[in-house]
Amino acid sequence: MQRRVFLMAAPLALAGCGNGEAVWAPDAAVERARYRHAGPPALTLYTVNNLGTGNGAHSSLLINASERVLFDPAGSFGHASIPERNDVLFGMTPSVVTSYVSYHSRESYVTVEQYIEVPPETAERAYRLALVAGPVPQAYCTRAISKILGELPGFEGLGTTWFPDKLSARFDALPGVVTTEHNENDSDSLRDARRAIARQLES
Repeated sequence: MQRRVFLMAAPLALAGCGNGEAVWAPDAAVERARYRHAGPPALTLYTVNNLGTGNGAHSSLLINASERVLFDPAGSFGHASIPERNDVLFGMTPSVVTSYVSYHSRESYVTVEQYIEVPPETAERAYRLALVAGPVPQAYCTRAISKILGELPGFEGLGTTWFPDKLSARFDALPGVVTTEHNENDSDSLRDARRAIARQLES
């Protein structure tokens, strides 16, 4: 059973971290899902913060390169229509990205989106590194992302860290970053979150 099919298996935590199991979608599923976004090459760091403690709970990286994918190391978001290969989710259309953000933005969590445009070769390198970075163990999400970023020109100074809020703060200091916070006041119920996202993805 694939851990990301949350309609059938509950995630370990609403904040976002799963258990790092290996998942390898078939070629046909990946080919059907591939999505090339018309926007410029870019990286978007997502950080899920616990509003009660102020601490970061999860990190992920949306990469717009030759195709748009989400590197969601040890993440719990998923659906049968979104193929995954070891923490890389394919088919990141605008509606899927919106669903991802909504899934994590709950009564007790805020999702911070930090977007930066990058040269095409930088985006492509991030994409290639993400494809071979997983599967990532639980609680290693930020470390895995910061290691990828550290291999990209212009991002070397971010350093490697375990802490989502620290990586977010360092990322925010980069020139050209556009930050958006996503707050939703709906229930923290995992069942409600799964149902809501299923409706969005299947509508």
